[in-house]
Amino acid sequence: MFKQIALIIAATGIASQTVAMETSLGKFQVAPIVQDLDTPWGFAELPNGDILITLRDGALILVTSNQRIEVQNVPAVATDGQGGLLDITLARDFAHTRALFLTYAKEQPQGSGTTLARARLSDDGSTLENVVDLFESAPVGETGRHFGSRVVEALDGTLFVTLGDRGNRPSAQDRSNHNGSIVRINRDGSVPADNPFLGVTGVAPEIYSFGHRNPQGAGLDAAGTLWTAEHGAKGGDEVNQIVKGANYGWPVISYGVHYSGGKIGEGTAKDGMLQPLHYWDPSIAPSGLLVYTGQMFPEWQGDILVGSLKFDLISRLTPTDGAVREVERLQSEHTNRVRDIQQAADGSIWFLSAGDGVLYRISRAP
Repeated sequence: MFKQIALIIAATGIASQTVAMETSLGKFQVAPIVQDLDTPWGFAELPNGDILITLRDGALILVTSNQRIEVQNVPAVATDGQGGLLDITLARDFAHTRALFLTYAKEQPQGSGTTLARARLSDDGSTLENVVDLFESAPVGETGRHFGSRVVEALDGTLFVTLGDRGNRPSAQDRSNHNGSIVRINRDGSVPADNPFLGVTGVAPEIYSFGHRNPQGAGLDAAGTLWTAEHGAKGGDEVNQIVKGANYGWPVISYGVHYSGGKIGEGTAKDGMLQPLHYWDPSIAPSGLLVYTGQMFPEWQGDILVGSLKFDLISRLTPTDGAVREVERLQSEHTNRVRDIQQAADGSIWFLSAGDGVLYRISRAP
């Protein structure tokens, strides 16, 4: 792994520019892995150490030990506003099937919508094969905002996809469409038999939870529970533990206010609507989320790491007694608009800086 990283740095022209990060555990190292990325959004580490990175303009980049190539046959994306090629997740059985999942904004008659595709990465990594759309959000909203768009494979093999309200606030409470929801589907695109609203008249059967504004971070904990980080309006960014069939309240309740300063909805609480387990005010503009389970930082096992697009940091939070508390803010000159954050195979923490256009690695100092 360390030799592979060194080769990637050399192959992509990155100077050896390791910096220190002060943490509660002492100084850590933050080192670049891949640079010169134009608006990166998501990434995945392959079993052999290669790296796939999505760029919002529609390119999928494969970085190996000695080359960097643009993968062919990627779905055509709509790049309006915040849309484009967004998240990437490898199937848990990728080593055998080479299957992966992509989310992207797809052209629709009324603008564009979040879509989930499945594909096979060719043996040489040069192209996507057998590309098929598994899910396409119902077309509600013509803005270029709030696509959500993390994809997470659950422990049972089903797929969670986070969807924003597309700037159409009331639609997050309208379950006849997918806006402002987390959907759950099978790997063939069918609806799981135990989805909470399957067979309910007037409700989209893919919906697993609803009342979300724009969840751009999502990850599983060691027990397989889904956690999300969600953009509020002005204030009110949230961390949520996702409960089957639950309503998370947007836009009826919120800890934020409209950008004009006006009140949102009916206040901060209402019967039948779940509370966030943590919220930020002022907003940090949260993006990628990781629940840490690795061995490099055993002191942080079970902690939640969330990237901030606004304050250029990584928030570390600890779940305790049914609540979540922010305990530390990790920051260096490289934590510039943190878009995605993941745990590498060796337990180090990797994050994408959209501001720098670089994939970085956090590790213990030698």
